Amino acid sequence: MGIVLANIVIFGQPITAVMWPGGFIGPDNDPGGWLWIAQFVLIDGKMRGLFTLLFGAGLMLFMEKAWARGATGWLQARRLGWLLMFGLLHYFLLWQGDILTVYALCGLAVLACLRWEVQTKLVAALVVYVVGALLWTALFYYFYLIAETPLGANPMLAEAHTEILAAKGVPVADAATEAALMQDGSWIANVAHRLSEHRFGWLTVLWQVAWETIPLMLLGMALYRMGLFDGRLDPRKQRLWGWAGLLGGAFTTLLLALWVQAKGFTYFTTLFAFLGPSMLTRLPMILGLAALLALWAPRATGWLGQRTVAAGRMAFSNYLGTSFVMLFVFSGWALDLFGRLDRPQLYLVALLSWAIMLAWSKPWLVRFRYGPLEWLWRCLTYGRLFRLRR
Repeated sequence: MGIVLANIVIFGQPITAVMWPGGFIGPDNDPGGWLWIAQFVLIDGKMRGLFTLLFGAGLMLFMEKAWARGATGWLQARRLGWLLMFGLLHYFLLWQGDILTVYALCGLAVLACLRWEVQTKLVAALVVYVVGALLWTALFYYFYLIAETPLGANPMLAEAHTEILAAKGVPVADAATEAALMQDGSWIANVAHRLSEHRFGWLTVLWQVAWETIPLMLLGMALYRMGLFDGRLDPRKQRLWGWAGLLGGAFTTLLLALWVQAKGFTYFTTLFAFLGPSMLTRLPMILGLAALLALWAPRATGWLGQRTVAAGRMAFSNYLGTSFVMLFVFSGWALDLFGRLDRPQLYLVALLSWAIMLAWSKPWLVRFRYGPLEWLWRCLTYGRLFRLRR
């Protein structure tokens, strides 16, 4: 459900608009940029981070059960291989913002770390994460300095200034092309564009987010072994550091967002904030969210709690299902809403998708043992048909 909020702007506007309000087709109707700030502080990077953390925990859980039955890591590798196929189909046929290919490839990488000690996983994860965050921060701060400060006027940096500004034109022009295809092109034209112009775009995304994805998977594996998800930690301490991480990370992220606002939401300012220091400020929030939600989940017995848990158990089906629904909502050959909704209206679409997830997930699981895509993935992994109906 959080992933939908993180992705809704990319579904309904050019991809540059997710970071940069100037990327919207028409006004974004966000006076002062406060909705941008709210999303930046509460959603962006946190939902994907939480999803990644849980994916790592799921890898460990799966392997513990596999080892108990005498299976080896090859079963997990086969499972991730099928996930890669799902991800590539998703990327080319439904939506260019796919993350499953990244999860599959990073998951294959962390298979080598499955038997590491918990402390080794924690240390390796934090070192790689922090080093990656510092490298990206330095790189994009350099871009910001050259493009948007008086430093760029230095004659010695004239060539770098020109190249950086030219680099901005590439994604902006490509976003305009894709917007035209979404508004006026057919589904086949969009697929053809991805095959011709972006056939390796998923590898670009892999390079950009692997610095975050691999260490968060390792952290998820370590926290699973430590008992974060099954009540083996002291709940009082877990609640305390959960709130500390969530509120402390939110405060530092808010300071960063207010700095971007003061700079006028310029292109390279937002790029720097999104891809650089926010990696550091959001990590405590991701860990805090995981800690607090793990405490809440066993008590989620009410109407809303049960339906939220059911939506989570069908995360794979809901993730791909959302892309399928949004294809019809925004494509020019269907409801034709791409580029026509401002930021508040896009959030309404996201909330409607929440309603769909909450409405169908629990009734489905009352009748069936798995979500439809969870069942298909399981059958492909083990090479046999499992009973679906309860």
